[in-house]
Amino acid sequence: MAKRKHGSVPLKKDEITPKPLYDSRRKFLKQMGFLGMGAVLASCAPAPAATSAPPAEPTGGLATLTGLTDELGNPLTDYNAVTGYCNFYEFTTNKEKVDEQAEDFVPEPWSVEVGGLVNNPRTFTMSEILETFDQQERIYRMRCVEGWSMVIPWLGFPLRQLLEEVEPTSEAKYVAFQTAMLPDVMNGVNSMMFPFPYLEGLRLDEALNDLSLLATGLYHESLPPQNGAPIRLVVPWKYGFKSIKSIVKISLVTDQPYTMWNTIAPQEYGFYANVNPDVDHPRWSQGTEIRIGENQRRDTLYMNGYADEVEYLYEGMDLAVYY
Repeated sequence: MAKRKHGSVPLKKDEITPKPLYDSRRKFLKQMGFLGMGAVLASCAPAPAATSAPPAEPTGGLATLTGLTDELGNPLTDYNAVTGYCNFYEFTTNKEKVDEQAEDFVPEPWSVEVGGLVNNPRTFTMSEILETFDQQERIYRMRCVEGWSMVIPWLGFPLRQLLEEVEPTSEAKYVAFQTAMLPDVMNGVNSMMFPFPYLEGLRLDEALNDLSLLATGLYHESLPPQNGAPIRLVVPWKYGFKSIKSIVKISLVTDQPYTMWNTIAPQEYGFYANVNPDVDHPRWSQGTEIRIGENQRRDTLYMNGYADEVEYLYEGMDLAVYY
């Protein structure tokens, strides 16, 4: 067997955000107030057909993304589909209505509390996050547990950089995340349908892998509310529900943390949730998926195609048991 590499997915030169574009984005964020801040049960939904909305003509920053692909040659999913077809149950369980329900959500001021088993606990404002961590572009595939997928150009920075700032102690084994719960603007929270706030978690070594990204934007723009503004996690080798949105708290802990889907239905949604076409969901196959914007199913890739970068994390584990 060929020796596997354990680095990140190689980024082509045209996938790195040009400095003028990065500078213009920071100017935009400042104008919007970001740089001046103070302190449904995931069911087997029918495979979605190709989006019926015609692609918008790219302009400005979007135009620079025309023709880009991920490292496997897959084209980017249309911006309108990425921002118009989302799971964010704090707003609604209707994927195609999240953008409407989130219109009144203004993610400022915003801060992220980082603590627990760390030497330097700290609360970061969004302005501090954007000032401290250089934003880079990562084009990642996103595979939903429901059987659909997208290719998304994210802006953000590796999660490990934030963790290095707070210095986890030797007792820290896991990283726990918490989403905002704002009933005044998140109507879904008031339904009491789910045990909010939304909680997720990673093993510490997973969080330190270079692929684990804290995203602050997509398609050369700040994150829209429906996509997890102003900061979210992106873990591309795991099913999408692991990539928690609108993060307000990160805690380093000793024991495996509770996570929402694993708590609701542990027999259906494992803690690890690595994309694996050989391990079916109890109610549907995970062997194929439909890419939003396409009309036919494609084979699902093991670890969503990122096995070379992350498989070493699971040596000696039976991934049919630790699903």
